[in-house]
This record gives sequence, C-alpha cells and structure tokens, in this order.
Amino acid sequence: MKEFGFIGCGNMGGSLARAASRGRGVSAVLLADHFPAKAQELAAELQGSAATVLAVDNWAAASQAKYLFLGVKPHMMAGMLESIRPTLKQRAAVGDRFVLVSMAAGLSIARIREMAGEDFPVIRIMPNTPCAIGQGMLLCAAEGVTEEEKAAFCEGMCAAGRLDWLEESLIDAGSAVSGCGPAFVYLFIEALADGGVECGLPRAKAMEYAAQTLLGAAGLVLESGKHPGELKDAVCSPGGSTIVGVHALESSGFRAAAMDAVTAAFRKTKDLGKN
Repeated sequence: MKEFGFIGCGNMGGSLARAASRGRGVSAVLLADHFPAKAQELAAELQGSAATVLAVDNWAAASQAKYLFLGVKPHMMAGMLESIRPTLKQRAAVGDRFVLVSMAAGLSIARIREMAGEDFPVIRIMPNTPCAIGQGMLLCAAEGVTEEEKAAFCEGMCAAGRLDWLEESLIDAGSAVSGCGPAFVYLFIEALADGGVECGLPRAKAMEYAAQTLLGAAGLVLESGKHPGELKDAVCSPGGSTIVGVHALESSGFRAAAMDAVTAAFRKTKDLGKN
C-alpha cells in the first residue's frame, strides 16, 4: 500500500488526485493547497473512496507521501521546493524513500532536482484534462526510479487513463499533442456543432453529435490500429458528401493549421523551461 500526496489541487492536480483515490493499492491520498479550503473541499468530495483522503499542509504531504505530486505552476516551483527541502532531506537521510512527481510544463528532471537540492528520484509527467474522467493520456519519464516504483505508480494512476513511458527528451513534444491537444479538439467540436446549427440542428443536439463523433472516431483509431488516412478513405465514397467536406477543410489549410498549433505549443513549452 502507498500514499499519494498532492501539493496543489487545481484543475490538473485535482483530476489526478481523483484518479489516485480510485487507483489500485493506494492507501491514502493527501491533499495540500495554497488555499486550504480547496484541499478541504476536494477531500470532502472524495470521502468514501477506497483510499483514506485527508486535507493536510505542504509539509505533512512532503513528510508522508511515497509519491509526492508537485502541482504548482513552473514559476512557483522553486519557492515551493525550497520550503519543503528540509523535510525531503530529512527523509532521505533516514532512508525513507519517496518519489517526486512533477507535472510542470517545461521543467526538466534535472531542473526539479536542482530546485529540490538533491538528486531525488523523480517522475516527470505530462497529463491532460480527460484524466478527470479516466480517459486521459499520461506521459511519463523518470530518473532514479526503480522498475518496482514505476509499476506501483502505474497501478496507483490506472484510473487516469492511458500511461506511457518515454525518453524525457520527447516529453515536451508529446505534451504539445496530448497535453495541449484537448483544447484544439474542443475547438473542433465547437466548430462542427456550429456547422450543424447553421444547417438547422438544435444547438444541444449538434453538440452531442459532434462530441460523440470525435469520441467514436478516436476509439476506432485506437482499437483498430489502422492509419487515420485509411479510416478517412473508408468514409469518403466516390462523388459523395464527405469527400466534398474533406476538400473544403483542405482548402482552408486544416491539417497545416493543426500542425502549426502543435509546433507553436511545443516552442512555448520549451520557452517556459528557460524562465
């Protein structure tokens, strides 16, 4: 059994805490936030989970959690780690092993260790907001973490969605797709629905049709293993309506715009790591 601690209970930290409360082998979820009421509200929401859920302060989370999630903004990370550094060093000195889990965009494992003051074990993750409903994509890289600790981390976060381990050098690129991607997808869902409304559909129905269509299409890509181009071709009958719509998208630079969105997000993430 293991304790998952969260310093920062914002949108992402809160989503991962909810997943941890449903994870396998998690004995306790410790919640801390700059605004204590936020941690207390989340703790109240998660009462009844298999894990014990407690609202605590930063130092209690840092002193007890086996996996300590650092859910603060990149520009706040140095100050927060400095404040808990004595607690972390004391644990390390007596052999009380723990793993820092950073979700801060652009901050490398080396930078997290520098801020923490020692080469502690670190898992760097890039989650996305669908983790809140168990349909997320969680990218993970690690340094100084054992295979057993990786496996236990995956068990604890299994309710978040898919987890994938990759080289840290690829984390920022992956985040530009899966971390920023939901915002791009929401724009597309809204645009599809707007088109349906223009064609006469009621707004609520147009939104439902658009969202379910993306959900189903994504599921088909993952389950079939087929290239999206092949699946697209299967929908585009000769002389039919769909190929005309595809032509309209291509005429407006749809794919180029999507690629530009990912590469722009990637460059911004790199810039965040420099500040």
